[in-house]
Amino acid sequence: MEKFKKLKNEGNDFVKVGQYEEAVNKYSECMKLNTEECTVYTNRALCYLKLYKYEEAKQDCDHVLQIEDSNIKAFYRRALAYKGLQVRKKNMAGI
Repeated sequence: MEKFKKLKNEGNDFVKVGQYEEAVNKYSECMKLNTEECTVYTNRALCYLKLYKYEEAKQDCDHVLQIEDSNIKAFYRRALAYKGLQVRKKNMAGI
């Protein structure tokens, strides 16, 4: 559990300075230790949104909502992911 907390805190520190790829790696390491901790999924979803990886963000939010069906952050970030996917689809159609 200590290693989990350390990795999560390192991920949070990377987010604070805008290093989202590094944060994704830390949160992914956390998930290997605990797949039920929703916070790391919503945090990683935030990073994916910042990296324009909307499908990955949506998947993380879907996972959280299977565990906690009223997680507000997961709903909000999933909505942002859907919005990003829609914009991308429109841009692709316009090419």
